[in-house]
Amino acid sequence: MDMKIITHGAAREVTGTCHEVQVGDKRILLDCGLFQGHRSEAAAKNAAFTFNPATDIDAVVLSHAHMDHTGRIPLLYKRGFRGKVHCTYATKDLARVMLEDGGYIQEKDEEYFCKHLSDSMMKCDGPLYTQQDAIDCMEIFHGENYNEWFDVCPGIRAMFIEAGHVLGAAMVVLELKETNGNKETKEHRLGFSADLGRDMLPIIRDPADMPPVDTLICESTYGNRGHESVVTAKGHLRDAIVKTAKRGGKVLIPAFSLERTQEIVYDLHVLWDEKEIPPIPIFIDSPLAIRITDIFMKHPECYDSALYEQFLSKAHNPFQFSLVKYTESADESKNLNTMPGPMVIMAGSGMCEAGRIRHHLRNGIEDQRNTVLAVGYMAEYTLGRKIFDPGVSEVRIFDRMYRKRAESTCIDAYSGHAGMDELDAFVKNTAEVKRIILVHGEPDQMEPFAQRIRAMCAGVEVMMPEREDVIEI
Repeated sequence: MDMKIITHGAAREVTGTCHEVQVGDKRILLDCGLFQGHRSEAAAKNAAFTFNPATDIDAVVLSHAHMDHTGRIPLLYKRGFRGKVHCTYATKDLARVMLEDGGYIQEKDEEYFCKHLSDSMMKCDGPLYTQQDAIDCMEIFHGENYNEWFDVCPGIRAMFIEAGHVLGAAMVVLELKETNGNKETKEHRLGFSADLGRDMLPIIRDPADMPPVDTLICESTYGNRGHESVVTAKGHLRDAIVKTAKRGGKVLIPAFSLERTQEIVYDLHVLWDEKEIPPIPIFIDSPLAIRITDIFMKHPECYDSALYEQFLSKAHNPFQFSLVKYTESADESKNLNTMPGPMVIMAGSGMCEAGRIRHHLRNGIEDQRNTVLAVGYMAEYTLGRKIFDPGVSEVRIFDRMYRKRAESTCIDAYSGHAGMDELDAFVKNTAEVKRIILVHGEPDQMEPFAQRIRAMCAGVEVMMPEREDVIEI
């Protein structure tokens, strides 16, 4: 069988996921996400495809709605792609609001950089895509059920399996068939972990096992790092809030609007019900998070049993309680910066590269009463990584430098990605695999993981491709 895999993104890095599978004359993309990090470098990567979207690509199989996996689909559409984007029904609903928000950010960033900086991140040639582009591209999205085969194109079918990462997230199994005249059909199974989640995360179901596959494309975000147990997360959240409230400060939480925000609100609700946090206001300052939370309530098929038992069985909304206020307007958001603490402000984006969190950081990072609380992964070169780097004393927010005087702390237990032990178990439990292609990881995490795989799985070929490398199978 003539099959090639080309890693167009998330190759020895953790953003821009896009893997091309070529089988004969058919070409499929597994995800098509945005690169994040150093602005000029990310902008250049985002603007360029090494294929012609209008003529070269037959279909996209999308794992989930995070922007580093779905964020370039509007550009794909803008440049002529009209094949189907297959995803779960929850991902389809989430992608609509995520991509519209992404278009808004692209427009506003372009406007700002063209106005204030001579060397714009996009050279003032127009945004990568607009809100309208995001709306238009939704016509090619097609919802699919978990655990059911669907046809991608002739000779290739796929199935989504629970990934346990975010609402609607899925691992992918591709079954590739080739019949040569009257000869016996050859079959190859390709597995794609996408972003593999963890057991016991609140709200969503635990990850499923990957069925037997010949080739596995596997993430390696935490390939050499373990996590604290998920059960410790709520206690750390409580401690940060209690400590900061005693100082009269603000807890600033940069959080992904998809999943992490809902997880934190869920735990805050439990903490308040148990009277473990003080009665201080909690502001969810993200219009996107509000829209996403509404979508969460429409997809109970993705929930785990604990959420049913604790909230839904009692007709309680897990994402709303007396301390919480969702702020939508820009004026409401600005007012938070002049209000005295104590309070909690949670806003996007999770890596501090966009959204309202940057404004709150600009106003609060130099106040030693405050706490900046990380609850997710910060990619290399992002503002978030610099804020939580103990070797960095100043950070640039918009167009000036700010001293890091606020306390900065991380709750590692909230991570939505599998840690090293979970990754090891995932690989061990995947039967019949002959080769593993490691992606979505920085080299210091990926390379030790590769060494462990070689020791655990005798005879399995392990690859760590560079961007645009071609793997022939």
